[in-house]
Parts: sequence; C-alpha cells; structure tokens
Amino acid sequence: MALVDVHCHLDHPLIKDIKAVLKRAEESGVKEIITSGFDKATNRKALELGKKFGVKVSLGLYPKDTLQKEYAETGQNFSDYDVDEEIEFIRKNKNSISAVGEAGLDFSGENPDKNEQGKNFAKAIALSKELKKPLIVHSRKAEKEVLAILEEEKAEKVIMHCFCGGKNRVKEAAKKGYYFSIPANVNRSDNFQMIVKEVNINQLLTETDTPYMSPVKGELSEPKDVKTAVQKIAEIKGFTKEETENNIFLNFINVFR
Repeated sequence: MALVDVHCHLDHPLIKDIKAVLKRAEESGVKEIITSGFDKATNRKALELGKKFGVKVSLGLYPKDTLQKEYAETGQNFSDYDVDEEIEFIRKNKNSISAVGEAGLDFSGENPDKNEQGKNFAKAIALSKELKKPLIVHSRKAEKEVLAILEEEKAEKVIMHCFCGGKNRVKEAAKKGYYFSIPANVNRSDNFQMIVKEVNINQLLTETDTPYMSPVKGELSEPKDVKTAVQKIAEIKGFTKEETENNIFLNFINVFR
C-alpha cells in the first residue's frame, strides 16, 4: 500500500506517543506524512519532528487573531510573533520543507481582522511561489474570500485543506486546478463526500488533520486513518481501493515533486 497524509499536526499536545502513532501508520501502509506548523512555535516543532522521525514538513502562517482563541481552548499560551520574521525563517529552511502552510483565512471568531488576515495570506502565497513549494490553504468561514485572494495573487500548486465551501465554490476551485485534501472523516461528512463527487480523482489527496477529523466520532485521528478516506473515495468514485490509492499517490508525487 502507498497511502499519504498531506496534512497533520504530530506536535499537538493530544498526541502522547509519536513513535506509536508513526508505527501504526507504517503498518497501515502510509508511505508519506506531512506534519504542519502554523506559527512560530509549531513551525519549529514541525522541523524538529521532521529531523527526528523522517516525516515531511510544511511551515505555515495561521491567522493570529484566531490562534489566540484556539490556544486558550487547549490551555496553552499564545506567543505573538512578527509575520515577516517568520517568513524569513521559512525562507531560510526552504530545503527542509515540502510545502508552505497551513496558511489562509479564518473568519470563525468574533470580529476577525479580515484586512490583516488578507495581507498575511497574500504574503504566504508569494512565499510559496518564490520557494516553488505547494501551498496548503486554510479557509474556515472564508471560502469566497480565500478563492478571491488566491486568484488575485496568482497562486500556484494550491491544496485546499478541509475545504467546507458549497458546490459552486468547489467547482470554482477545481476549475482553477486546485487540489483538495480529503480528511479521514469523509465517511461521515456530506460536505466532503460532495467534494469527492465533484472533483476529478486527479485533483484529490488525503489527510487526517491529526488529531482532528477522525472517522470515528469522539476519537482522535492519526495518519493511519487516511485508509478510511481512500475507502470512501473509492466507493464514491466507483474505483477499487487499489486504483484509488495509486491515483492519489501519483497526485502526491505530481504536487510535491
């Protein structure tokens, strides 16, 4: 088997035994894993994990106003940082990363700073183009705006992570050649099943967003769970699991080569 998880967070505090997680992934046939950072602290942790465990790495710039809330919800302290300095850090580590991201917009909180988020997202797009790296895009409650900025900034090699836009937005993004990473909870999500139906198999990838988006409600997800996504994609597309798995692996090679 040759499964891929293009977006997970192995540094998350809920992941207590990374060695065990990676062993289960290997036993399930997962060949490629990308652990993603999203701010100063997690970018450094992702790089450390990449060096220690041999997984691939993406470094990102998550909307800072949303991050403060999310850190608080997990009992952690958010440390502010300079976006331009972090961009320089990513630039200096370009040979150690496979992608830029996650980056994008998140309008789910109260009074999001849409202008600041947009400026920083544009910077992330420019960086991905400069480094010739794929861009992993976050777009919570901001799908319309994200697509507009991607178009305006002429983004290249875009991966829509956990995209929750409606059918028209999905078609719009797919027409532009963007990829969609389908999470492991596609087996119980009407929205992600819709994306699988609407998007060509050659533009689909798989992810877990570990420890989130589990195929089993109430449980933590792990990279091994991409096999559930492959199974559901195969069912929807009318392919065998082997055909689906091979196609997605080829997509991975095309995007990240």
